[in-house]
Amino acid sequence: MERDFVKPPFRSSVLKWIDERLPVLTWAYNELVIYPAPRNLNYWWNFGSLAGIMLVVQIATGVVLAMHYTPHADMAFDSVERIMRDVNWGWLLRYLHANGASMFFLAVYIHTFRGLYYGSYKKPRELLWMLGVVIILLMMATAFMGYVLPWGQMSYWAAQVITNLFSAVPIFGDTIVTWLWGGFVVGNPTLQRFFSLHYLLPFVIFAVVFLHLLALHQFGSNNPLGIDLTAKDKIPFHPYYTVKDVFGLCVFLIVYGILVFYLPNMLVEPINFEPANPLQTPLHIVPEWYFLPFYAMLRAINFDILWIIPAKLGGVITMFSSILVLFFVPWLDTSKVRSATFRPIYKWFFWLLVLDCIMLGYLGANPPEGAYVTAAQIGTAYYFFFFLVLMPLLGRLERPLPLPESLVEPVLAREPEPQPAK
Repeated sequence: MERDFVKPPFRSSVLKWIDERLPVLTWAYNELVIYPAPRNLNYWWNFGSLAGIMLVVQIATGVVLAMHYTPHADMAFDSVERIMRDVNWGWLLRYLHANGASMFFLAVYIHTFRGLYYGSYKKPRELLWMLGVVIILLMMATAFMGYVLPWGQMSYWAAQVITNLFSAVPIFGDTIVTWLWGGFVVGNPTLQRFFSLHYLLPFVIFAVVFLHLLALHQFGSNNPLGIDLTAKDKIPFHPYYTVKDVFGLCVFLIVYGILVFYLPNMLVEPINFEPANPLQTPLHIVPEWYFLPFYAMLRAINFDILWIIPAKLGGVITMFSSILVLFFVPWLDTSKVRSATFRPIYKWFFWLLVLDCIMLGYLGANPPEGAYVTAAQIGTAYYFFFFLVLMPLLGRLERPLPLPESLVEPVLAREPEPQPAK
């Protein structure tokens, strides 16, 4: 969708001179100020901008932390303690970075579920959705490598367990593990590789986010009703949505601030405050909370699949497939209606999926034994059943509610009929 760029009303001749030769200000004015947005966006749409803000926070705090961190197996743990105790405001930088990862994932997960509910992946926004899934994969890789850097007990053994999963890959598995380790055990080369990649990948994420925004602005934002919009259904992004985003940011920062200043270690395993010890295995190895649903799926496969695929390889395939299946959602969903607002059956199965993911997160934090494994198997089965069976079937069998002609119609329908004067 082509749009003619409008020149901003320059008050400075210097800015006008610069913009004529490098039209960055014109681009920003059109994409961030007068950009036409649907007039009915709700607060669920705030989480895209919140995720972008958290990415900037993570990069800024990470660059400063990298100046004081020592990526060496003998000194990494002590360098983190030095950052906390001796570096000016080092404790704040570390807590902002560590808890910022959780807030970043929270914003992205809500953003993703919002897209699933309102059908933001449907034509013509398929590539926009797929770029979002790429961002999630890059975030996971970056967060995992960052979790290893403190080189505590949980960091070390998480690296040991997760990297060992690749050994289940036929033929190339051991080669992949050796390359990840930089040798034959998790050690100093592993830490240095993870530090380098953890520093690099956020900038790759930033580049993909730029492509994500470019794809978004090509056809515009989806809306809660999921209908195609006319010119009268749109309003300028500023000031209407900048004000709304600022309010959402304030609420988000309050939660973030509570974590940083009052509960900075609430999401950290206590055993990670002990230096890494290759000779002492923790009783229960647990990843960060944002990996727990996938960790539960990994451990749910404790049996050989069709007597061909070993349990370990089956778990790895299941875990990675849970993310890869998201790439195909635009084609798995056969319904012509975007928004779940008008899909009465899909709506209930969607909320059941949300509860299922929360349950899998809880199960991933518990030992893989007894009823926990059985519940994880049921939760994993429903996850794939939703995407691979329910989405294609409901699109053909469900009878959606009638769609309004425009955004104005539902609003006018709620207005009371005028009463005659007495």
